[in-house]
Amino acid sequence: MASTPALQIEAAARQPLLATLRAVVPDFWALTKPEVNFLIVIATFTGFYLGCPSNLHPFPFARLFSTLLGTLLVASGTGTLNQYFEHRFDAQMRRTSRRPVAAGRMRPATAAWFGIALSILGAVYLLVAVNALAGLLAVLTLTSYLLVYTPLKRITPLCTIAGAFPGAMPPLIGWAAAAGSIVSLKAWLLYTVLFLWQFPHFMAIAWMYREDYARAKYLVLPAKGQTGFLAWLTAAPSILLVIASIATVTRNTAGAFEFSATAMLGFGLLFYAARLVVLRSRIAARQLLRATIIYLPLEFLILVLGKA
Repeated sequence: MASTPALQIEAAARQPLLATLRAVVPDFWALTKPEVNFLIVIATFTGFYLGCPSNLHPFPFARLFSTLLGTLLVASGTGTLNQYFEHRFDAQMRRTSRRPVAAGRMRPATAAWFGIALSILGAVYLLVAVNALAGLLAVLTLTSYLLVYTPLKRITPLCTIAGAFPGAMPPLIGWAAAAGSIVSLKAWLLYTVLFLWQFPHFMAIAWMYREDYARAKYLVLPAKGQTGFLAWLTAAPSILLVIASIATVTRNTAGAFEFSATAMLGFGLLFYAARLVVLRSRIAARQLLRATIIYLPLEFLILVLGKA
């Protein structure tokens, strides 16, 4: 019984630590943008799986795990550093004002060092555990996203095009990790699919939150001619996306089921893209956003099953 007070004191001392962890862990998790990382993991896996030689046995699960982990770390670091750079502007937008740094729950320096640590750890891990090409592509993605796309958002509406280049890199990272090279038409078709997919996806977000973006002085939509800009950057890339997806499935030597499923997905996406272009409403934008979120994982699943 003599030890009971000591145990009680120790238990009481743990409470502040546990309370602190409960408060800060969700914020660090939110900094990594897990909803974006989910799609990045899917895209990287697809590139790895399709880039892996068919006659390779057994399947390199350890290399796949290292590729996904390293890419996820770099992507998390990129998302964190993006929030560090933009926290003052995020605070002016309703959809981002509750982010950890923007809301004042975390010091900017803490987020910066966390993002730097994740980025370096991920890049070095890819370099050591996978190969130099995968690590180089990951670093190129991070630097172009943070140093080109991020500042351009406050300069020109063409930032969407600039951001699509690093945004489409995950399949190439996966392909490079599996094949050691990206000199492949199929690899670049995958890149093209993800490159084009980003336009209807982001245009839906931009239209839904255009007042928010304008309040923070983000030029994701032009001050004049917004409807024309929306129409072009939604309709044309959506049509090209369907064509690129069909070309990728064809190149993947898939059968009638994969081809038909891709065509059905494509027509569904075009339907919602057309609704946004014609109606230009928040509801139509939200429907297109959901359609894009459904489209990409299913299309990549079709490609994976087509190879299997």
